[in-house]
Amino acid sequence: MTSEQLTDDSRPHLLRGVKLKNDQVRKSWVLLAPERYLRLNAVSVDILQRCDGAAALSSIVDDLANKYGADRAMIERDVRGLLANLLEKRMLGL
Repeated sequence: MTSEQLTDDSRPHLLRGVKLKNDQVRKSWVLLAPERYLRLNAVSVDILQRCDGAAALSSIVDDLANKYGADRAMIERDVRGLLANLLEKRMLGL
């Protein structure tokens, strides 16, 4: 999968072996994968919690734009950026 395949109809999900976890010791959310560890900010967690394989990218963006009362184009740019990065790292599927 490449970031070019990320469309409005894509249904992003974490790949098998990749876990979104609230690390109580470090008091932060992390994304765990074999031999990888990413510390996440609150917005990234909010995005990834919606990536369940059922919700389309456009729905995720709409939901976040409504929640934050922010410009949809700005939200979409940020969501696509995060998801493209995780696609390149082979932590996300579509």
